[in-house]
Amino acid sequence: MFKISDIMSNTSANKLQDLQHFGEFGGINPSISDSSTYTFLSAKTMIDTFEGNTDGCYLYSRHSSPSNLHLGDALAALEGTEAANVYASGMGAISSVIMQLCDAGDHVVSSRTIYGGTYAFLKNFVKKFAIDTSFVDITSLETVEKSITSRTKMIYCESVSNPLLEVADIKALSELAKKHGIPLVVDNTFAPLSISAAKLGADIVIHSLTKFINGTSDCVAGAVCGTAEFCLSLKDVNNGAGMLFGSTLDSLRAASILKNMRTLTIRIQQHSKNALFLAQKFEAEGFRAVYPGLVSHFGHHIMKEQMNADYGFGGLLTLDLGSLENANAFMELMQAEKLGYLAVSLGFYKTLFSAPGTSTSSEIPLEEQLEMGLSNGLIRFSIGLDHDIERTYRKMQDCLKQLNITPQAQVLV
Repeated sequence: MFKISDIMSNTSANKLQDLQHFGEFGGINPSISDSSTYTFLSAKTMIDTFEGNTDGCYLYSRHSSPSNLHLGDALAALEGTEAANVYASGMGAISSVIMQLCDAGDHVVSSRTIYGGTYAFLKNFVKKFAIDTSFVDITSLETVEKSITSRTKMIYCESVSNPLLEVADIKALSELAKKHGIPLVVDNTFAPLSISAAKLGADIVIHSLTKFINGTSDCVAGAVCGTAEFCLSLKDVNNGAGMLFGSTLDSLRAASILKNMRTLTIRIQQHSKNALFLAQKFEAEGFRAVYPGLVSHFGHHIMKEQMNADYGFGGLLTLDLGSLENANAFMELMQAEKLGYLAVSLGFYKTLFSAPGTSTSSEIPLEEQLEMGLSNGLIRFSIGLDHDIERTYRKMQDCLKQLNITPQAQVLV
């Protein structure tokens, strides 16, 4: 018996597979557009392009390029949207969307658990433009709705949140957003393929391409997936935040990311498989493991309802070792034992780990971290593509034993 999520999963994978762009000389990879500016065969076409009629025309690489459009095609296929724009960073994508949708005096309802850079942008930077943000528990629909005012211009959340791995009920949030006539913006960085946010009702889907989608930790990039109208508005020469902020992705990087996307399906499956194995093992031992694939996870049932089963529950999990001292000692020993890297970011072929309270979420004040459940001892793991995950688990166990860190020793401070 087929589930709707299975159909969505297969559709995304098939659309990605069916994409074919021939290179200039018949190459099986599309030619890289190594130009900053483009010629016009007539002056009128240039005039039309500046007036917004850009269909089939290239103006200037800050506006768009063939390489960026090829990558945009792939991302639109991935998310099932009409179009997609690519940017020089995830924050370039996020900030462009927020500033495109909001004017001075407007209001945003945002999840309280989001990437630290996004939190800082919404908490601090946009105040310069008198834009206010209410940070709420996104898993409480009642709280979200109570926070919406006549000035609210969007609901913003992450499909699976950074770093607490809270799962947003995208379908329910979409219904709520439509009820109030505002868009739902979802950052789907943690769950490409696993969650089809647009098909669940998100109006705009954002990605940090730096992470799983690229998968090789060698570039910084972002994307916005949405309607053709919205994506064109971001590139408008007079009022487009993407165009005027100047955060367009370089063509060489766009071509590189497009090549890496061809292995995304098998990479996500392996990331998810390995993460589920480790989460189950650590929970069985009595450690405080958080992973959407665990039945004990608060949002497990929502994740199961909206996920694409072929791609699992994602590659991120957390362990809380009770103190920053325990967390740091464990991460340093794991790195020494070649189990991965003590580094921020995620989606690499090797496991990456960090204590987000003092790194990627350090922009959030300590009292707010503790209020949302982000303790000093929390470690965020981006699980790698290890072919022998049982060996990895045994080596992680050995590290814990060397440091005398046991489930009983996890004393929160």
